[in-house]
Amino acid sequence: MSRLLLGAAAALLTTAATQAPPALIRIDQAGFETRGPKIGVLPSTQGKPLAWTLTDAHGKTVASGQTTPVGPDAASGESVHRIDFGTFQTPGTGYRLRVGSDASHPFAIADRPFQRVATAAMAFFYQQRSGVPILPAFVERKDLARPAGHAPDIATCFAGIDQKGAKWPGCSYRIDATGGWYDAGDHGKYVVNGGVSAWTLLDLYERLPALGDANAFADGRLALPERANGKNDLLDEARVEVAFLLSMQIPEGTKLAVAPDAGVPGKTITRFETINASGLVHTKIADENWTGLPTAPAEDRQTRFLYPPSTAATLNMVGVAAQCARIWQTIDPAFATKCLAAARRGWAAALRHPNLLTSSDFTGSGGYGDPDVRDEFTFAAAQLYATTREPTFLDRLRKDGIFAYPGTDIGWGSLRLAGALTLATATGDLPADDRATLRNRITALADGFVAEGKRSGYAIPFGGTNYPWGSSSSILNRAIVLGVAWQINRKPAYRNAVVASLDYILGRNPLDRSYVAGIGARPMQHPHHRFWAAAADKRYPPPPTGVLSGGPNSAAANEPGPMKGCAPQTCWIDDYRAFTVNEVAINWNAPLVWTGAFLDATRGR
Repeated sequence: MSRLLLGAAAALLTTAATQAPPALIRIDQAGFETRGPKIGVLPSTQGKPLAWTLTDAHGKTVASGQTTPVGPDAASGESVHRIDFGTFQTPGTGYRLRVGSDASHPFAIADRPFQRVATAAMAFFYQQRSGVPILPAFVERKDLARPAGHAPDIATCFAGIDQKGAKWPGCSYRIDATGGWYDAGDHGKYVVNGGVSAWTLLDLYERLPALGDANAFADGRLALPERANGKNDLLDEARVEVAFLLSMQIPEGTKLAVAPDAGVPGKTITRFETINASGLVHTKIADENWTGLPTAPAEDRQTRFLYPPSTAATLNMVGVAAQCARIWQTIDPAFATKCLAAARRGWAAALRHPNLLTSSDFTGSGGYGDPDVRDEFTFAAAQLYATTREPTFLDRLRKDGIFAYPGTDIGWGSLRLAGALTLATATGDLPADDRATLRNRITALADGFVAEGKRSGYAIPFGGTNYPWGSSSSILNRAIVLGVAWQINRKPAYRNAVVASLDYILGRNPLDRSYVAGIGARPMQHPHHRFWAAAADKRYPPPPTGVLSGGPNSAAANEPGPMKGCAPQTCWIDDYRAFTVNEVAINWNAPLVWTGAFLDATRGR
């Protein structure tokens, strides 16, 4: 992701002015399910219940009740009441919650309010494609079309001096990494972020039959050039990134000079050594220096380089390639065979070089440094075992202790739990005791998230006051865990907590903002992105519908600028320069797709 410095511009940031004024009663601005939970939140210091009404489009009262005081909420900095109107199940539009003179935005109650969210969130990925033109026929507005960027995208290894003075020797080969998705708001393509993003979409594809909607992304559902090829559209899009991940693998028989101390906390690079790099995977292909904002991909004139391989990048590719091998086994056997061969080569390379860490000392692209790659080994072994059922991978999983500790979160630097979710629900030969243990631990983790939701003022399954960079995805990745827990035992509280997660993202938050562009009365409008940059230059377009902002970042409370002193859930501003809160990324949009599609597939249950 891009790391531009805000500098003096921080004091000039402004929120969007061209949308609905704030409403005091906060609701999911995408609407509510007819038969699902329905909760609004009202900031109020009143210690006793207040009368609320629900009015229809004509102003007629159709339901009423009493609010539930929750009290002070540290995350929002407010004292709040909840309004639960889940028993009202009449579809319609123009509904409003009212307490005294305060009202919510108008909203709809419908059978499938989250289908549009999932579809729009998937459209993000086509528009992030590299190496191909984005065609007018497949975008919602003509101004979103653009020429191909980085076509072709062929590069050699970085040779030169990094930010800390180490002189990298480069390499004698070039790799054609044309294609894939741009990672975020910049022009870099990163394997670790691509790995977790591709896993999320492929995991959704594997689960949809069990959730009751195997055809959710059937051919023709999405606006894609491949939409009439007879293949599932979700797989068509995911394959773009899988192919990129495979392309970043180093060919057999390749020797490469690497820095053994790169990425090691507290160490500086003082030496290089030449290794057998066959099967390892480069961490990224990216620009030598940051491009300005705005810059369309086709306008990028920076020199592109491959950046050093790492164990983490290699194992990300291994896990996704193993996933690919089982998914495409009957759809495209040749592609599946290619994927499994790449996975096996990568696994062997990672075993040879088990602690080759990522250097974050290059300009022009995000670092994605990760000092602990044990979770990546577990993730890769889980995917390989789910595909091959070979005992060696189960032995590795037992050695890694995944059945005793499946992990607590999912992210680009934390993949253990992603492997556990696959194992807990994959069909096959996982021993019954191991499967039961894993399922129990996952549902116990989900129970903890549900409990956090009960304590949260805004009723989201994300307690505490630490809202990290990309908090939107942190919340939605928890929703994935809750969705898998629901798949395991159908406990209603788990699905309700998934709804609560999306409710927060789509407007039920103290800023009364939908963090998804184009959805809701007050959506995000000005993301940090080099092409969707109308706020920076009117010759560029505003964002398409379905783009998810990174969301509140509580670290902003301690920085100079308009967010200084903010309560954690309010540390956000809709400004294209505010990359720490308003950038976009593939690993943020992927769980938005997952959760929206999960809720649509399980509607009415």
